[in-house]
Formats: sequence, structure tokens, C-alpha cells
Amino acid sequence: MFTGIIEELGEVLSIEDLGDSARVRLRGPLTTADAREGQSIAVNGVCLTVLDTDAELAAHPGEFSADVMRETLERSSLGAIGVGSKVNLERAMALGARLGGHLVQGHVDGTGALLSRTPGEAGADGNPQWEVLRFSLPAQLSRYLVEKGSITVDGVSLTVVEAAVDSFTVSLIPATLAHTTLGLKQSGDPVNLEVDVLAKYVERLLGDRALPAFDSVQQTGA
Repeated sequence: MFTGIIEELGEVLSIEDLGDSARVRLRGPLTTADAREGQSIAVNGVCLTVLDTDAELAAHPGEFSADVMRETLERSSLGAIGVGSKVNLERAMALGARLGGHLVQGHVDGTGALLSRTPGEAGADGNPQWEVLRFSLPAQLSRYLVEKGSITVDGVSLTVVEAAVDSFTVSLIPATLAHTTLGLKQSGDPVNLEVDVLAKYVERLLGDRALPAFDSVQQTGA
């Protein structure tokens, strides 16, 4: 389990095609500082497992390898990364630590794409104090989004500003733009999306009773 608070921008060092999977090697000094074989690290919001033994981690400080199954490559934006790509990294949350974002599983529900970037008003230094990003949204995920609710975009815990049927917006402060890949995204770039797991549990518990309400929301475009 993760929080969606990115710890550092990592870098893809190599990608080895293994046929039905790929082995990715990444650099992330902070997230590997206490890494152990078998531990989880979220890469652009995808939960991956550290393959390196303790001896290998000690021999190559700041680096780790992880296997990515073909299905994950095809169903997430990890299929679009290459050597040199920047990625968002976060270690699994520790029990007793502060939950700064929201509960994130590292299980991608779908992918979207950046549609637009709109700078906010400028601060005293002349730079925008925030930026509004609009992303496309798969139709099957729109029912889980509500204004002021939570969504994970490439592993970043964000608050939904506007929840439309086929898109949504988020407002990003300078720190988020500077310390995550969202500051580097260009129009059309793919992103991983994970909706709030609590919304999925509510839908499951309500069963068929939830569908009329969801359909009404979709028809109104709220």
C-alpha cells in the first residue's frame, strides 16, 4: 500500500525484453536507501517488486531492478517508457507513518492522456502559482470520480477539481510540478490512473442499487 506522495524522480537505466515480460533497471537513491529483495516500490503508480539481492543492492547503491509482466506493459503507461525516462518513485508506506495523500494500491485501473495545461495566476516572482491539467478518462472509470475526491495519476495522489464524463482536471502547485513527472508531461502523453479504492468498495456493497445513481451522474456530466 502507498500514499501517492512521490519521494523522488527516478530514471530508467535499462530495459531488457524477456518476451512475455521486461526487466527494468532504475536509479533512485532515496527509495533504495533501505530497499531489500522482495520489497515493493511504486513506479509511476505501478507496484513493482525489487529483484536484487541484498548483496547486489549494496554493490550498486541507488539502483534496483524489477520485472514487468507483458499485461502490465500493455495496460499501463510503463509500456511507453524508455532508457532515460524519468519516473515517479515511492516506497510502500510504513505502519504508523503519516498518510499524507490517500490509500493507493499501486494497481492501475486504466490509462488516460494529458489533454491540456492551463497556467494559473502569477505570483510575486512572475511565475504561475499553480497549473490546471486536464486528462482524458476511460468511460468505465468516470463513475468513480467526484469533485474534491481523490485520484492517482502516475502514482501522484491528487484532488479532482472537475469530474466530467470523459475527462477530469487537477490543480498542481509548483512543488508537484517540480518534483514529479507531471511537470514534464506534454499534450498526448499517457498516464496511469488509479481511482479511489473506497469508491469501488462502495459500488460493490451497493450492488445494483448503485447503477441508477451512477448512470444519472454520467448523463448530467457531473
